[in-house]
Amino acid sequence: MRPARMTPSAPAPHVDVATPERVALSLPVAGIGYRCLAWLVDASLLFFFWVALYFVITLLVSDVLGAFQALSGLTQTLLAVGLFATQWLYWTLAEVFFHGQTPGKRVMRIRVVREDGSPVGFFESAVRNLCRAVDFLPVLYATGCITMLLDSRHRRLGDLLAGTVLVREEAIDLDKYTQAPPADAAPGSTPGAGMQRPLDAEDVELVLAFLARARGLEPEVRQRLGARLVDRVGASLTDEERARVLQSAEATEAFLRTRAKAAH
Repeated sequence: MRPARMTPSAPAPHVDVATPERVALSLPVAGIGYRCLAWLVDASLLFFFWVALYFVITLLVSDVLGAFQALSGLTQTLLAVGLFATQWLYWTLAEVFFHGQTPGKRVMRIRVVREDGSPVGFFESAVRNLCRAVDFLPVLYATGCITMLLDSRHRRLGDLLAGTVLVREEAIDLDKYTQAPPADAAPGSTPGAGMQRPLDAEDVELVLAFLARARGLEPEVRQRLGARLVDRVGASLTDEERARVLQSAEATEAFLRTRAKAAH
């Protein structure tokens, strides 16, 4: 009996991103399972919305079906278009204003980005969600599922036309970096960005990873992680200087960017 030969598994699909700080990031692509579960969450929210709306209408109109049938053909068509437009706005506006995430995507920790990893815009989100009507055909997103199974990055037809891809979020554990290293500034020197100790490779990698993802983080998380990094790489700052650095997210990230560039 010959021993079974282990075949290497195929590498997981990912999106390579080059940040302005010249750091290469690899974002894992969300598979069909993540996408289906996220859609179920969003579809459930929309379902409960329409049920609640129907209940409110029944309080005003006793025979809803009869009232609908009494409408003209044009009015019925406009109502059907409005139904689709409401769902289209739900997905599009959520992705634009919440950094590529709907409530379902947020639960599954996935988000929509452009193919180069940059944040999705209104045009891309509008196109990909407008194509849901085609991806849904003939029933239950059959066309979209087949396209995702055939595409190496699990993109449905709407993603292919809009130039978007869904990626998984990876949590950054900064707990082991919360303790600031001892400062070794020269005696008599004035603490500041230019007088700090040189950053080592680990510090630079951590700072650049944060700067690359800062715009996609929630404001509270962005502020908290920025403050932790300032405590780590700016240990020689005075209380007044630290307060000035932490005055805004832009000031914090400008300080961190300066510290990272000084290490090159």
